Amino acid sequence: MSSRKTTLFYAVLIAVASLAVGMVLASRLDLSPRSEAVTLTPQVGTSAPMTGAIDAATFRNVAKAVTPTVVNIRTTSKRRAQDLSEFFGGQDDPLGRFFGPPQPRGRQPREEITQAAGTGFVISKDGYIITNNHVVEGATKIEVAFYGDEPDEVYEAKVVGRDQLTDSALIKLTQMPKHPLQEAKLGDSSQMAPGDWVMAIGNPFGLAHTVSVGVISGLGRPLPVADLRTQDVIQTDAAINPGNSGGPLLNLRGEVIGINTAIYTNGQSQTSIGIGFAVPIKAVRDILPQLEAGKVVRGRIGVIVRDIPRDAVAEFGLKERKGALVTSVPANGPCAKAGVEPGDVILEVNGKAVAGRNALVEMIMATKPGTTIPLKVLRDKAEKNLSVTVEELNLETEGGAAAEEAQQEEAGSGFGLTLGPLGSEMARRLRVPAGTRGVLITDVDPASTAAREGVRPGDVILKVNGQALETVRDASQALQAIKQGGAARMLLWKQGQETFVVVTKE
Repeated sequence: MSSRKTTLFYAVLIAVASLAVGMVLASRLDLSPRSEAVTLTPQVGTSAPMTGAIDAATFRNVAKAVTPTVVNIRTTSKRRAQDLSEFFGGQDDPLGRFFGPPQPRGRQPREEITQAAGTGFVISKDGYIITNNHVVEGATKIEVAFYGDEPDEVYEAKVVGRDQLTDSALIKLTQMPKHPLQEAKLGDSSQMAPGDWVMAIGNPFGLAHTVSVGVISGLGRPLPVADLRTQDVIQTDAAINPGNSGGPLLNLRGEVIGINTAIYTNGQSQTSIGIGFAVPIKAVRDILPQLEAGKVVRGRIGVIVRDIPRDAVAEFGLKERKGALVTSVPANGPCAKAGVEPGDVILEVNGKAVAGRNALVEMIMATKPGTTIPLKVLRDKAEKNLSVTVEELNLETEGGAAAEEAQQEEAGSGFGLTLGPLGSEMARRLRVPAGTRGVLITDVDPASTAAREGVRPGDVILKVNGQALETVRDASQALQAIKQGGAARMLLWKQGQETFVVVTKE
């Protein structure tokens, strides 16, 4: 499944399920990143796995040691009234966060001054602080308060660099306190595992330096961070609430292993229900020099990929389920110029094996734009070597492409299906008989009746209720014409043969 469709699919699925992925604090920033001359050298903890016993003083000791490194952040910003969704009231729309809120026709949005609160932690005695991008995004003024200071004692800060994909930002104090700053130690998030104890310290609902404790509930959860992109995050049941954004998630050594950034909410209360998310600190450590320089640069190769379908490993001539399947190659992009075709399986990038879709995306984003790298692809069960020149990733351009892609690829409303054109290369891969017309199923909602009836990505719809299909629009219109509770009699091309299924419209 493509990175573009994945983001849109999960956003809609979450909304339908009434589970909103809400950023813990809604703030915006338009400040220009600035470079700093000092090279950051944050304190780094050990990479050893967590071991040892826990006693009655363990959490107390961690809180005592780390709390002085944690700061409360207050921002002031000018915001359109329709965008306003503060932690002290209102509802947080997860779709609006990434795609923008709907604007009433004929009404000019008005600007108003708003204030919001978040958290951060000191990583340098020179006054550098890490927080969330969404905490300082759009801020015209940033104020920082330290543990132990008077409530009205605050110091101004500026943005040095920020990154939407990791939801991270580096800010620097422009006013220094008289007391020395204490630095947090950055740990190794890759050493964490489900069940490990963790602690969060933050500013929930303005309650400064609140401590909460829980465990790692899961790793590698995909969180939408842009129109086409997700960030793998840590899931924890440590209480995270609005205002905790940007604060540290700590291991039992008091090392930062994550940056608290988002929560699941039940749509009725914007508070913790035991499912919070933190960006792994490794993802931020990797880009810290670029944040300090004021701009994070990533690569792209202009291709839409998905993992190899579980039941199609042999079909592609693979011995194991590795590599990334190319589903689309946008025109005039790097991969189009390199000769990559839909249906190719990307096996290696610059000599390194590709484990799957996510691995490919990470490898390409880490490659310097302008670099020409070799690709090894599998086409018609034969390996082929190509060369592609990496371009710089531009989220705004990519976001526009996502909207265009969404218009070209329509969803089977009420059936949990996402549909795309059946290209000649993909038809050959799926062994669709020559001359057969149909529409490719690119994604299936796992909670849908279609999924329960065995419909899978990679199946091809040949007919709906006896009507032959040639285009995505044909299929979309045929499915939309069916009333809720009605049935779609689908003739599919599935695993090399025609298969008949009946799917009820929900």
